[in-house]
Amino acid sequence: MVGRWLVARAIRLTPRQVELPIIVCLCGSTRYPDAFREANLRETLAGRIVVTIGCNMRTDPEFADLAAGELERIKAGLDDLHKHKIRTADEVYVLNVGGYIGDSTRSEIEYALELGKPVRWLEQPSGELLAWFEAVTPR
Repeated sequence: MVGRWLVARAIRLTPRQVELPIIVCLCGSTRYPDAFREANLRETLAGRIVVTIGCNMRTDPEFADLAAGELERIKAGLDDLHKHKIRTADEVYVLNVGGYIGDSTRSEIEYALELGKPVRWLEQPSGELLAWFEAVTPR
């Protein structure tokens, strides 16, 4: 707290201005773009900074005519970029619509847990997803 106070004094901020909003990174399958839009809105209105997908390879027309190899290269780069977003976030919010998460989302959750980031869920995990999450969560 002393460090924040010193910074606030140096740049003349009030104590309220020093309180930083939580940064949340949305993770989930891009097959559910509405879930991303809805979560972005809810989290923003709750006063959080939202870090989310910047494009959707399933629906954005820029990807329609690309060769499979090019799409794979782009997807690998976007997956890596999303992990950088997770690193900058305070927490991760998993949009597991209908209980679904794919391989990329699983990898993102594992990465977030390795970094010690809290993980929240749109829908409470159950069954195989809950068993997997409990197995990968550090104790």
